[in-house]
Amino acid sequence: MTDEPHDPRAATGAGRPGTRTHRAWLARERERLWVFGHRSVSPDGGFGWLDDTGKIMADRPIEAWITCRMTHVAALELLGGRAEAWQVLDHGVHALESTLRDPDHGGWYAAVGPQGPVTTDKRAYEHAFVLLAAASAQAAGHARGSALLDQASEIFDSHFWREDEGMVAEVWSRDWSTLDDYRGLNANMHAVEAMLAAHDVTGEALWLDRATRVVERTVRGFARAHEWLLPEHFTSGWRPVLDFNQDQPADPFRPYGATVGHLLEWSRLTLHLRTALGTAAPAWLLGDARSLFDTAVRVGWAVDGVEGFVYTTDFTGQPVVRTRLHWVVAEAIAAAWALWAATGDDRYLEWYSLWWEHAEAHFIDRERGSWRHALDQQLRPTTTLWQGKPDIYHAYQAALLPVFGEITSFAGAMSRR
Repeated sequence: MTDEPHDPRAATGAGRPGTRTHRAWLARERERLWVFGHRSVSPDGGFGWLDDTGKIMADRPIEAWITCRMTHVAALELLGGRAEAWQVLDHGVHALESTLRDPDHGGWYAAVGPQGPVTTDKRAYEHAFVLLAAASAQAAGHARGSALLDQASEIFDSHFWREDEGMVAEVWSRDWSTLDDYRGLNANMHAVEAMLAAHDVTGEALWLDRATRVVERTVRGFARAHEWLLPEHFTSGWRPVLDFNQDQPADPFRPYGATVGHLLEWSRLTLHLRTALGTAAPAWLLGDARSLFDTAVRVGWAVDGVEGFVYTTDFTGQPVVRTRLHWVVAEAIAAAWALWAATGDDRYLEWYSLWWEHAEAHFIDRERGSWRHALDQQLRPTTTLWQGKPDIYHAYQAALLPVFGEITSFAGAMSRR
């Protein structure tokens, strides 16, 4: 690929998508994120919660989701040729073997502090990320990655996957004796990501079959039935609870209403499933991915006269929480690229370029590192939803996906690169 004589995006330094200039810019962005993120290696095991400057916040426990995401990113860095990422990957694998693992009942704690587990419930959300981290570790050639993936698979099979529902259950008690009645799509979404990675790395068809069932019930079923404003919260019988957390609309993991960023993430994952299925992929996957994307843009992007995506809407598409979160624009970038790769439609490339410009102007923190995690409606940094910068995973993947065309998973694509 060669750069064109005139680059309309030269002001950001990113270059025109698909050119060497742009690919080099993406590589520098991944490097910058890695330099910031790997500071989260904690001497207490796992990965800590970073503040705005990249220092571990000592008052925060070790969170499983952060540890798994950093383990996953370290595996991708190792696959990309960064030899020193092996130590970070090994640190993450060890944390999942020891620091965060429940030695008495199996599975993994959501969070562990100096005195032991802070949260003893066993949650599908964190276990989906354990599965993802283990698949990535195996793909990167870690000696204990395969064993970790076997352990994660066994726990997932035994407790979270519900064969009769074709979906993932949510929260168990520590000893696996009691299953909570709540069901949610956030955990199922990340389970799809993890299952696609496990399939891509191991070749096991079981994971692809399960991912297909979840996407079909979620996207073809729930999303389509609600005009693409996807409900997030359900009863144990998978009936939508549309007023869930209406009194706490800004919850960072279970917000009220439709979550704009998740429409974009489901759009991307639907396309990854389509790639995995190949010639067996049903035609609706592409059409529904487009519908999720178009709905997210229609109800979420600059709808209040200010640039950026709102966090949530109600089920008429009206904004509820107007905070702009970094992970939402990262997923918008990735979804736009995935749709362009699948269709060749340049309108997706235009959105892709616009959202990188938006990220550069407002989220990317070139002074202190990483991305600002949350902005208010006037695009000023805010801590009402998030403190610090605990996560590079969404931004890192947004800067990695354009290296490829259509993929099933990041770990699989990197291992075949």
